[in-house]
Amino acid sequence: MTHDMNVQSHDRPSKPIHLAGQEAMSAGDAAIECMKQYAQERPEVVTLWAFGIGFVLGWKLKPW
Repeated sequence: MTHDMNVQSHDRPSKPIHLAGQEAMSAGDAAIECMKQYAQERPEVVTLWAFGIGFVLGWKLKPW
């Protein structure tokens, strides 16, 4: 069984995050920008996490 070394790893984003040109950003703004970039690169992961969090919150906070 051979392993192809040219296959991209799905554990790392395909592009590096560049926030160096925006020194005036607060930590919260920088985190939001990183999340937006990650959501553009991996929308299926973000969608599944949002669904899972919504499911758990809806289950735990139901009124009856």
